[in-house]
Amino acid sequence: MLSDVVGAFVPRAYKPKRYLTNLVFTRSGGRVVGGPFAGTMYLRESVGSALIPKLLGMYERELADVLEEACGLQLPLILDIGAAEGYYAIGLARRNPQARVVAFEADDAGCDALRRMADLNGVSGQIEILGRCEIDHLKAIVSAAGTFLVICDIEGYEDVLLQPELMPALDRAYIIVETHDAVVPGVTERIRQRFAASHDIRTILPEPRDPSEFPYRSLWSSVFPRRYLDWAVSEWRTEQTPWLWMKPRAGGRPARVD
Repeated sequence: MLSDVVGAFVPRAYKPKRYLTNLVFTRSGGRVVGGPFAGTMYLRESVGSALIPKLLGMYERELADVLEEACGLQLPLILDIGAAEGYYAIGLARRNPQARVVAFEADDAGCDALRRMADLNGVSGQIEILGRCEIDHLKAIVSAAGTFLVICDIEGYEDVLLQPELMPALDRAYIIVETHDAVVPGVTERIRQRFAASHDIRTILPEPRDPSEFPYRSLWSSVFPRRYLDWAVSEWRTEQTPWLWMKPRAGGRPARVD
């Protein structure tokens, strides 16, 4: 193909994906430019997810109003389970300086990147970085906690961890969980049912992205095929992965699931 022939002669820095990544990092000054975590300083890498949407502040933007609501609570404890390099852990620490943030990340590269992100943003003293999250470990942290916030994205393992019958403290938790039915069939509905008696539950679905949302242009990027701008604003989702926003309900109000 012509594109393969041309690609063989294009310097590495000018290959479309690398070029677009460098373009965004340079134009943004290495900071998140919008969304709930605007101003967060970033590495030139992400772990297991797309970097450019994070720098643009449009990563998982469907959660923007939920994150604003959660930050407004100013809770004393925040748990990020599946933290990767720390988009949420660092962003929430900056937005909630009163909070203790516990970040669980099973991947060593993710933990290393998370430490560097914490140093870069001056929140190292606020964040505790731990490895893989297991239910007994989680119980030890939350059993004596009051109301707290959980962010959870762990590729189906949410089915194991989010069990209020085994961990009653979860009845007091505000929870944002990405569910993965393609990995663990039926997990979304199981979690909804587990929390239906204690929480008000809102389902949030991913929305499509459009390459017109890519804000930075250059003479070189203007000749790229559309698929590269599609890639730049995408989050690499291969299936529909909804989020549940679950807010603890006081007293014995009837369950409301919408």
